[in-house]
Amino acid sequence: MQHHELVGQVQAKARLADIGEATSAIRATLQTLGERVPEGLADNLAAELPREIGEYLRQTAGAPSRGARFDRDEFVGRVADRAGMDRPEAAFAARVVLEVVGEATQGGIMDRLQAALPTDIRQMVHSGSKGELPG
Repeated sequence: MQHHELVGQVQAKARLADIGEATSAIRATLQTLGERVPEGLADNLAAELPREIGEYLRQTAGAPSRGARFDRDEFVGRVADRAGMDRPEAAFAARVVLEVVGEATQGGIMDRLQAALPTDIRQMVHSGSKGELPG
C-alpha cells in the first residue's frame, strides 16, 4: 500500500476532515504503539509500511519508554494528547489506524504485534472501524 492510499483510507474510515487530521492520527497512534511494543517488533512493522509512516514507529527507538507497560486507557490518552483529539475520537481513530495498518502488512507481523499487546489494546485491533469495543 502506498503512503497516499494508507492516509486516504484512514481519513475515509475515521471520517476525518482532511489528510492532515488523518496523518496526525496515524502519527499519534504509531508513536504510541512504538512506545508499547518491543523495539525489534516496531522495526519489523515499520519495514512493512510506507517509509514516511514507518518512521513514526521508529521515533521512539532507544527511548526509555520503549516497551513500556500501559493499558488501553493510557494508550488512548497518549494518542489523544499527540493528535489533539478528545478521547472518544482518538480511540476510534486509533482503531482505524490499526485496522488499516493490518490491511497494509503481510505475513504474520500483525499476529506478532497482537501477541505483544495486552488484551485490552489487542481488542482495539480486532474491533477496527466497524466492531464494538468492550468496555
